[in-house]
Amino acid sequence: QREFTQKKTFTSWINSILAKHTPPSVISDLYTDIQQGHLLLDLLEVLSGQHLPREKGFNTFQCRSNIENALTFLKSRSLKLINIHVADIIEGNPSIVLGLIWTIIFHFHIEELARTLACTYNQPSLGCSSAVDSSPKASQSAKKSAKIKERWKISATKALLLWAKEQCSLHGSINVTDFKSSWRSGLPFLAIIQTLRPGLVDLEKAKTRSNKENLKEAFRVAELELNIPRLLEPEDVDIMNPDEKSIMTYVAQFLQYSRNLHESEEDIQEKVREAVSWLAAQEKKLTKLLMDTENETYYQKCKEMMSFMEAFNQEKKPFLHVLSSIRSEAELSEGQKKMREEWDKLVSQINEWKVKLDQMLPSPLDSIEAWLQEVEHLQAEDLPDLQDPFKAMFVFREIIVIFKALMDCFDSHLDTLQSFKNEDEKNMPLVLPEKLEEMKRRFSNISTNSNTFLEYHYGLCRAIANEVNLKLNIWDMKYGTKESVESLLKNW
Repeated sequence: QREFTQKKTFTSWINSILAKHTPPSVISDLYTDIQQGHLLLDLLEVLSGQHLPREKGFNTFQCRSNIENALTFLKSRSLKLINIHVADIIEGNPSIVLGLIWTIIFHFHIEELARTLACTYNQPSLGCSSAVDSSPKASQSAKKSAKIKERWKISATKALLLWAKEQCSLHGSINVTDFKSSWRSGLPFLAIIQTLRPGLVDLEKAKTRSNKENLKEAFRVAELELNIPRLLEPEDVDIMNPDEKSIMTYVAQFLQYSRNLHESEEDIQEKVREAVSWLAAQEKKLTKLLMDTENETYYQKCKEMMSFMEAFNQEKKPFLHVLSSIRSEAELSEGQKKMREEWDKLVSQINEWKVKLDQMLPSPLDSIEAWLQEVEHLQAEDLPDLQDPFKAMFVFREIIVIFKALMDCFDSHLDTLQSFKNEDEKNMPLVLPEKLEEMKRRFSNISTNSNTFLEYHYGLCRAIANEVNLKLNIWDMKYGTKESVESLLKNW
């Protein structure tokens, strides 16, 4: 399944690039079409803007020469081509071909885009190491460059994830923690579209739809309105363990779109001034609303809050672009700093209001809400890095113990919620029906997101097994007495 998805995604991405080549070319079958080397060189020429040497014919020698030229060019960019050989590409070896294409996508597409975010997210900058240098000194420092790039590879992934989180954070509780199951609901794709082009999608309506419906809508709108090639299908994402590389490739296209949105500095500053004025007005409106509803019933408070949030979400649309602009603190103008402060302050006040309302829920909904928040917080936490699998194992064990204890209450809380009688002694509603539906959806999301722990546990077991095998391969000599061996094992 993973190989099939990657082949389809990578082929679509390549064809979107090859359409810019002169003359345009197209790949029908990735594994066979790449064997001649011509399309591979076409791809690298578009991505690099350089003219690369090639043989014009299609015999075995000429195809081999073209592939060698492509790999030599990639190595000159200090790219690590581990176990990628000319013979494997000529044979169309699926895992090798996919590995090569992913290396190209990551370097030319994701790294280059994420580099623009480096200052904002305090990631290491590689401004000089990306330049092509064919001098003797360059070959001598290839290992050092490769190590720097390996560190940056982690940072580029993290920077892209932070960008996606930032786009989603403008639209409430749409949480993104990875490039896997976080995207399964389709809501993060729709949230990013809403940030980049306000008004194209209806997020509130999307929260009531199925995952496949949301994914289908997101991919359709992105293709028609943003001209973003449809690299994925709903069935590629709405599965237990979607392919991380395919989702990263697709999400990076949205970042590319945001980079291409050009506005003059004067227009931006005018929009910033309007945003600051609007935020100040919203803060006054919220303060007045809190005072006016102080003595109202819980139901009425919630109704007023929903009315305020509906108007707030509608009115913020014209300002989404400036609110989500990617700049480091040093690059912000005084107006932008003021806007960021006002936005953070207002969001904090809204969240405090929501917390107070959740605490005022009638029993037993108040305890169910507290349980939901605790589970959601645990699922949103970053899991330990697998670089040190044994340290990760102890940390993960603690997380699982807490998670299991919480999940013991899942069925009972859900049953209580579903059987809750939403009316008081005067047959008036106690809670907004929308709140009850939202809580039910969160139960469903918790169940779906639990798969992340299963996937991580699988990865952890593999990492520990690899570490054990490594140790066993080293221990191929006699260590003396039985006691000394037992001591060695115990210490290890």
